[in-house]
Amino acid sequence: SQGRLEALLNFQTMVTDLVGLGLANASLLDEATAAAEAMTMARRVTKHAGNAFFVDEDTHPQTLAVLHTRAEPLGIKVLSGPLSSLDPSTVYGALISYPGSSGAVVDPSPTIAALHDAGAIAVVTTDLLACVLITPPGELGADIVVGSAQRFGVPMGFGGPHAGFLATKDAFKRQMPGRLVGVSKDAQGDPAMRLALGTREQHIRRDKATSNI
Repeated sequence: SQGRLEALLNFQTMVTDLVGLGLANASLLDEATAAAEAMTMARRVTKHAGNAFFVDEDTHPQTLAVLHTRAEPLGIKVLSGPLSSLDPSTVYGALISYPGSSGAVVDPSPTIAALHDAGAIAVVTTDLLACVLITPPGELGADIVVGSAQRFGVPMGFGGPHAGFLATKDAFKRQMPGRLVGVSKDAQGDPAMRLALGTREQHIRRDKATSNI
């Protein structure tokens, strides 16, 4: 189990280094479900009263489809279009694709700043391999960053079939879905890996859970 936990910790560390945020989990199935988790997490952490979530039209179609499916029973209204059509005051959060599904790389900084000015959450879906060259979305102000690590050849089993990830700021860690692997000490004082954070409701109050990953 220590070897498995160490592998997950290395995965988390790689993600945080590349996307420029403080925390990442290792519990998500793929990019599409990670985006859906980010949409609901944004709803929990924002004080914005609205129920609309904007999605950049240059987003993978499977991601858009899963967002619509997850949003419907939760009463979230998913809006989609070019980033130029976004009115930050009307949404509690928005998902920006950086790079987009078309491969276009558009600087998301102005959109992120406008969202923050309106009290909304900025979610960015990205490609880890692209983050080797482009400015990490966390450094541009993104609150939550999601995507897939499959581009690195990460094998199946690192949280799901396609090694999805979700990274966020330390301030939002209590609202993060899934689990975090951390480093502690065992009874002999030696370093030991363990699950550091996971909401108790996932185990004993499933109907109240922030996520059932």
